Amino acid sequence: MELLSDELLEDTYFAAVQFELEPEFIYMLQLEMKRRKLGLREDRVTA
Repeated sequence: MELLSDELLEDTYFAAVQFELEPEFIYMLQLEMKRRKLGLREDRVTA
């Protein structure tokens, strides 16, 4: 996880949610985003 840039981590998270990947994987990404103090950018959140 530490090798991913912040941008790539965010992109990976949004793709995982979009493609409904395993909840455990999404949770792992969320934990890493929280560790890095990354928030969800408003321009990336879609309804």
